[in-house]
Amino acid sequence: MSIKRHIPNIVTLLNLFSGCIALIFAVYGNFIAAALFVFLGIFFDFFDGLLARKLNVQSPLGIQLDSLADLVTSGVVPGVIMFKLISDSIGTSNFNYADSWTSSLKGTVLEMPFLPLIGLLIALASAYRLAKFNLDEDQQTYFKGLPVPANTLVIMSLPLILEYQNSDLMNSIIINKWFLIGLTLLSCYLLNSNIKLFALKFKNWSFKDNAVRYVFLILSVVLLVVLQFAAIPFIIALYIILSILDRKNIH
Repeated sequence: MSIKRHIPNIVTLLNLFSGCIALIFAVYGNFIAAALFVFLGIFFDFFDGLLARKLNVQSPLGIQLDSLADLVTSGVVPGVIMFKLISDSIGTSNFNYADSWTSSLKGTVLEMPFLPLIGLLIALASAYRLAKFNLDEDQQTYFKGLPVPANTLVIMSLPLILEYQNSDLMNSIIINKWFLIGLTLLSCYLLNSNIKLFALKFKNWSFKDNAVRYVFLILSVVLLVVLQFAAIPFIIALYIILSILDRKNIH
């Protein structure tokens, strides 16, 4: 039995392993470490499919395993991060949920804040999007709706901006509960929308055939240099805008 066919699945499991570690850090409020392992998981997610194609060992098992790994790394983790950010924005980050649930079971009034639970809608929307993707045979050269890793990059950029960019304006926006709730709902919509988005797959290196991809990559680098972590939401917005403008060439 050739070990070659198992290599992409091993890489996929490394994505899942990274996501599990990120989830532990996220639960304990260490957003920076969580972001590091999420980015590592997304790196593995990119290469598992590439390896499967290069080794010609693509399989239905690999497709399902990839989605299950993505659900944790790019679904549950950003959902928990958003939950924690909303909790911080309304001043309930130190709320003892364990005691609250115990009190509820004992028959006393449940006083836990429910607003932060809205953040977990990202996990639900990601699961639904991944399930649809597995059943959609059209999404080979383009995406229908925002890919979950792209959405995850936006969510994970928020604590990084707060930690490293020291901008009062950006901080005031990010810690606003209505901004966070609005971003959550927008994420859920974009993940499951019918907007066609180009894939970063180059069939050749011709600028004419890949103009939108080259423009996107060049502008992304410029934005990263100028805005650092704050560039990530703008890059994803640019990705959506360029896809809409180039929709005639996306098929």
